[in-house]
Amino acid sequence: MDFPLNARFFLLPLTVALIFTVIMPALSSLVTSPTVSGGQINSNSVLVALLDSHYTEIAELVEKALLLQTLEEAVGRHNLTVFAPRNEALERGLDPDFKRFLFEPGNLKSLQTLLLFHFLPSRIPYDSFPSARHRTLSGDQMILTSSKSGHHRADVAGVVHPDSVLRPDGIIHGIDRLLVPRSVQEDFNRRRNLAEISAVLPTGAPEVDPRTHRLKKPAPPSPAGSPPALPIYDALAPGPDIAPAPAPGPGSGKHWFDGHRQIKDFIQTLILYGGYNEFADILVNLTSLATEMGRLVSEGYVLTVLAPNDEAMAKLTADQLSEPGAPEQIIYYHLIPEYQTEESMYNAVRRFGKVRYDTLRLPHKIVAREADGSVKFGQGEGSAYLFDPDIYTDGRISVQGIDTVLFPPEESLTPAVGGAKEAAHVVKTAVSKPIRGEYSVLLLASMQCSLVQGFPMAVNGIFQRGQTNFFFEFF
Repeated sequence: MDFPLNARFFLLPLTVALIFTVIMPALSSLVTSPTVSGGQINSNSVLVALLDSHYTEIAELVEKALLLQTLEEAVGRHNLTVFAPRNEALERGLDPDFKRFLFEPGNLKSLQTLLLFHFLPSRIPYDSFPSARHRTLSGDQMILTSSKSGHHRADVAGVVHPDSVLRPDGIIHGIDRLLVPRSVQEDFNRRRNLAEISAVLPTGAPEVDPRTHRLKKPAPPSPAGSPPALPIYDALAPGPDIAPAPAPGPGSGKHWFDGHRQIKDFIQTLILYGGYNEFADILVNLTSLATEMGRLVSEGYVLTVLAPNDEAMAKLTADQLSEPGAPEQIIYYHLIPEYQTEESMYNAVRRFGKVRYDTLRLPHKIVAREADGSVKFGQGEGSAYLFDPDIYTDGRISVQGIDTVLFPPEESLTPAVGGAKEAAHVVKTAVSKPIRGEYSVLLLASMQCSLVQGFPMAVNGIFQRGQTNFFFEFF
């Protein structure tokens, strides 16, 4: 059909307007839209770019985590910025336990959260990198930081390949490690702690027979040198006539600890060191504590001895030593059932300010604190300084010299008005009244002579202290 010429002039503008308003936008949408009908990903999409050879492993993780549909919907709504570690950097610094945790079937939610943490719902090119917090598709906040030198970071990872892939619907920046959001890390820590707790079967403490002070059941085998299962306080108590076998250890050819030999060495060291003869006198002659300490060390126990020097021991009164069991109680308060050196004790008081050490005199403890660059034991006027550090240390016995004899605070009941009683803490203080006489001097001289000769001979004799005769025998 033929149109008049003037009618053709009217139809031409109308046709051009129709092309620019309807047809061109439709064509443009087909070119730039990442998705087409049927939900298929456009070949020019940023999601398809993840299948590039540098990012194939994280693309496989996205597929395993069932996130393709979620990301298709996200890329259809807005541009994406993807911080993707390359294949060689995906497992860099990654805990193997954490990797196993991510791939467990019950932890799919954690894997999805971790992967979505790498996607930001906005387009951020490298040249306009902001220093701010951005919410990721996982809902967690990611901190982006930029520097004047051009080194940018996404959370804890560095951006090593900026603008690695540019697409109409998004951009990919290559980073040097996998990003782990705080929520996934906390979930992993909770699961790991629960697994560790459930893997440990609860076992009760060893049962001690109160009559014999020995274990009711034999202790399970333990590595050589490990602490004994029997508490040291029960080992001190009188037990059956047959003593337990020496604890295994690397100390001798027969593979047990030779406690008696170590006690001899430590007492000999005290005498040769000088200034601790009185303390050695009490251990060897006035009591049988040297033999008892040797037995404990042979059974695998360790001891730290706080040894008062001769000047401190000379201040003890006859009354303080004449009561039955008094010398033993004094020495027990100076024995700590653990191995401590001057360095370990000083570091402890420097860090914690005040440390309480158990002693063999139950239930009393020794309080240690830092003072004047050293360790100070006790409280008030009866306190003592660590005077001579590490006089003897062999891994089982440690001897530290102090300048005062320590006494524990003792509770005494004082009658009050109306017949009531209230507890008051009284600290015994030593009165300066020398008691050492010529008998103890001769005794120490004979003991020192035998020790210098190699300690092969036993020391026997009787010496007089006040009105009491003492029989002494050592080994």
